[in-house]
Amino acid sequence: MAQLGFYINQSLCTGCKACSVSCKDKNNLEVGVNFRRVYSFEEGSYIMSPNGGLVTNMKAFYFTIACNHCSNPKCVSSCPTGAILKDRENGVVTIDQDVCAGAQLCVKACPYGAPQYNKKIFKSNKCNLCIDLQEKGEDPVCVSTCPMRAIEFGPIEELRKKYGTITQIKGMPSASITHPNIVITPHKDAIL
Repeated sequence: MAQLGFYINQSLCTGCKACSVSCKDKNNLEVGVNFRRVYSFEEGSYIMSPNGGLVTNMKAFYFTIACNHCSNPKCVSSCPTGAILKDRENGVVTIDQDVCAGAQLCVKACPYGAPQYNKKIFKSNKCNLCIDLQEKGEDPVCVSTCPMRAIEFGPIEELRKKYGTITQIKGMPSASITHPNIVITPHKDAIL
C-alpha cells in the first residue's frame, strides 16, 4: 500500500465547516478539540477613490486542514512514550491512546496544529484518516460530507499526478519542516 494523503481544492472551499463538524461528531470530540479545522484568511482594506466613493482591495479565502500524515512528522519524534506511530504500509500517523501520557510535546511540535489535547482525559489525539471507515470501504468523513467536494484522499503520488505538487499556501508553515502529504489547488489569493 502507498502513502495516503489529502487533496484540498481551496478554490472550491466556501468555509461552511461541514468537514470540521462531521469530524468532530464522528470522533465525539470535546469542546475546543478539532481534528479538522477551517481557517479564514482576510487582508486588504477600503480606499477612498478620487470621486469620493470607496474601492475595495480585499482578499479573502478559506482553508481546511487536519493532520497531513507527514513524511517527516515532528509529532512522532517529539513523543516521549512512543505513542505516536507512522504506519509503514499507508503512512498514516496515529496516537495510541493506551500509551499516550498527555505530555503535549506533540501539540507543540506540529507546525499544523494537528494533535489536539483533551483536558478531560489528559491525552492528545488527532486525525487518523478515518482508518475505521476506510476498512469498510468508505471515505474519511470529512471527504464524504464536503458539499463542494473540495476534499479528496488517496495515495499521495496519485493525487500529485492528478493535481500537481503544491503543498503550501499563504499562511501555512514551510512544507520543508515536515514534508506534508497534502496537495492543494490554491485559491487565487492564497498563492505564495
